[in-house]
Amino acid sequence: MTITHEDELEGLREIGRIVADTLHTMGRALEPGMTTAELDAIGAEILEREGAVSAPQRTYGFPGATCISMGEVIAHGIPGAQVIRAGTLVNIDVSASRNGFFADTGASFRVGAVPASLNRLCTDGRKACQIGVAQVRAGRPLGAIGSAIGRFASKRGYTLIRNLASHGTGRALHEYPEEIPTWPTRDRRAITDGLVLTVEPFLSRGGLWAEDGGDGWSLLATPRAPCVQYEHTVVATRGKPVVVTLAG
Repeated sequence: MTITHEDELEGLREIGRIVADTLHTMGRALEPGMTTAELDAIGAEILEREGAVSAPQRTYGFPGATCISMGEVIAHGIPGAQVIRAGTLVNIDVSASRNGFFADTGASFRVGAVPASLNRLCTDGRKACQIGVAQVRAGRPLGAIGSAIGRFASKRGYTLIRNLASHGTGRALHEYPEEIPTWPTRDRRAITDGLVLTVEPFLSRGGLWAEDGGDGWSLLATPRAPCVQYEHTVVATRGKPVVVTLAG
């Protein structure tokens, strides 16, 4: 989607706030002993109350309102009977639509105390997303996003999952410019004024690729390694990018 009118930006901001509030409420509710289905129910209730519709559920028939990934699962985890345990990381990905506008956000959360290496991975994962967002400006190549994230990851000793990309969004969950690499490439496609896209690097301590987890949805890192994801929906301008997925 390309924003051309102020009312479009307002519609996008509104659904962006909804998914951000949903994500942060779910993150605050996280506690050892609850199941991922119970956590998903919290998100589903907020979306329904706000008049929003789960995008993966509506678009792809995903068996949950949100994607909740933990353990070896790095993305698209199905909410269910899995019990959340202390000392682990849980990734929550929330995308939804309202009044024809879509927004997508996500974050990895610590459950209780985690090892120092995972603390550092979370801190740096959030930073990697911020670095990518800072590259979103009209006139720059899309490849600038992955190049900046790649430099940061390499300097800090991390790898990036290279087949889970950012994407265009706004009027659909996934739309032009389709896959946007968050790792170094020679992608010279231009970022245009008003373009709506996500920035969502998957930062890992050794993982390079995402592979099918065997249930048709869940994805695992190959080689197996801890991985975090932080995601925002962003509108490109000729100046500072507009991040619409900020909690109200």
